[in-house]
Amino acid sequence: MSAADERARLVQAALESISVGSKSFRFASQLFDLTTRERSWLLYSWCRACDDVTDGQTLGHDAERVDDPTGRIAFLKARTADAFADRPTGLVPFEALRIVAGECAIPEAVADDHLAGFERDAAGWRPQTTDDLLSYCYQVAGAVGVMMAHVMGVPPEDEDTLNRAADLGIAFQLANIARDIVDDAKVGRVYLPTEWLAAEGLDDADLADPRHRPALARIGRRLADMAADYRRSARVGAARLPFRSRWAVLSASGIYGEIATRAAALGTRAWDDRITTSKAEKAALVMEAFWETLWPVRPVPRTGLWTRPSRP
Repeated sequence: MSAADERARLVQAALESISVGSKSFRFASQLFDLTTRERSWLLYSWCRACDDVTDGQTLGHDAERVDDPTGRIAFLKARTADAFADRPTGLVPFEALRIVAGECAIPEAVADDHLAGFERDAAGWRPQTTDDLLSYCYQVAGAVGVMMAHVMGVPPEDEDTLNRAADLGIAFQLANIARDIVDDAKVGRVYLPTEWLAAEGLDDADLADPRHRPALARIGRRLADMAADYRRSARVGAARLPFRSRWAVLSASGIYGEIATRAAALGTRAWDDRITTSKAEKAALVMEAFWETLWPVRPVPRTGLWTRPSRP
């Protein structure tokens, strides 16, 4: 099989993965130019596999407790290192990473940051402080934003734009945490800082108890407000991208941002049903992002926002 045929095979496999694992990302990715779209799918294939291997799930669904979490992380680290060293792995997600990392000069250190988030999950880690929460959000989602920025052509020396790409991923993860507080608590996962719970007089066991919904609503609003701050910063970085990439990023921002907005607006009812957006709602948000793409963005400093580790 030629290199071009192998690449096409991996792109198709990545598309099939994203079509099941993240309909929102697939929806927004259609706005990229063809090359960027395919590269985004290749990167997603690796990210999805890392999540699935860590959680013992299939394409983001049916997670179950795994027997050897440390061994799974070691496997991910080893195969990822192989991909960055351009050594064939024989595994679709890591071959996808090998191609996109080579084509876009994605720094291995940022991929390592992403794996560090999964390592925390595997160890049963939970945040104690707001900084802990934000560093975790960077690892599991902000680092993906940085890698996506490289896919979209942001040069490695453009630290401010890369930081703002990380901000968007952080905003996405804060929205996901807000949406899933109760569902996560039911399976023993808590991503809220212990200092936040202490301030509300809660402990982990209270999160799934409907009697504590008023306190959860306050926490949900806090997460939504934080997510909005990081999304505002990310829009400044998005304005520096080519038109189609800018549109795709702003569309994803709107779609994921709607999750946090709805969680805050629903208050105590935010966890009665899982918050989702319909195809029609996604389409409306994409059109809103189109008009937003045409207007200049007022510069917003990153003052007070958590910043990813600097790289040499």
